[in-house]
Amino acid sequence: MKIRKKSPKPAPAKPPLYLVGYRGAPPSLDDLKIWYDLQYGGPLTYLGHEAGGRVSVNHGPWQSYLLTSIPQSDAAQWQPVLSWDHQQLGAVSPATAAPSSIADTVLVAARLARGLTLLTQGTAFDVLCHEYLNPSDWHDRPLNAFFPRDHVTVQQSDSADESSEWFHTLGLSKFGLDELEVIQPRGLPDTETIALLKAATDRVLRAGQNQKVGSALDLPALAHTIRFIKHRTAAPTGRMMAFRQITTSTF
Repeated sequence: MKIRKKSPKPAPAKPPLYLVGYRGAPPSLDDLKIWYDLQYGGPLTYLGHEAGGRVSVNHGPWQSYLLTSIPQSDAAQWQPVLSWDHQQLGAVSPATAAPSSIADTVLVAARLARGLTLLTQGTAFDVLCHEYLNPSDWHDRPLNAFFPRDHVTVQQSDSADESSEWFHTLGLSKFGLDELEVIQPRGLPDTETIALLKAATDRVLRAGQNQKVGSALDLPALAHTIRFIKHRTAAPTGRMMAFRQITTSTF
């Protein structure tokens, strides 16, 4: 008797890093290349269209995938999420990258999304941060500049426990890292908690890896030590993601 092996289910498709909404015709790849090379020195190169119209775009050794016009059937799936009335929709997705180069890959994707936004006077949606970016919202950074706050935000969301408040990051998952969270009693100052999560984000990004539950990291800028006390999953934006809860003490 033969035992039939079940076919593995396909993994759920990863969302793009950015969706860009605009009216009218999408910009040409040549226009995007001219803009990019003027802004960042280039050369931006791209290969022929793949199935579905996706294009592989390279700047040096770093690669992203670009789709200047998403098919209407795919675009319709995003409409319940997006708060805009743009007729055309583009998408930018990063290529798979080693931990040592993932920050550069995320940067290239962000620059392409910025270019599409400026060339079309449209609006970009940072999918993982759940943040809208109009042309004036993008920061004009030099090629060698990397600021975590451009890619990771700190949010305050509803907590299941009415006696506590939930603060967490969005965007660390762009770098293959778990998001960070702080759960604290209601009524405590927000400013210090937000500053703590921003400093912790910078430290974890520099470390380049998830910290084990039970481990600790020093934050010299705040004279604090953070400890990783719990690992769990949650869906603050409707998509399940991993979180690592931190607590703090002075040193």
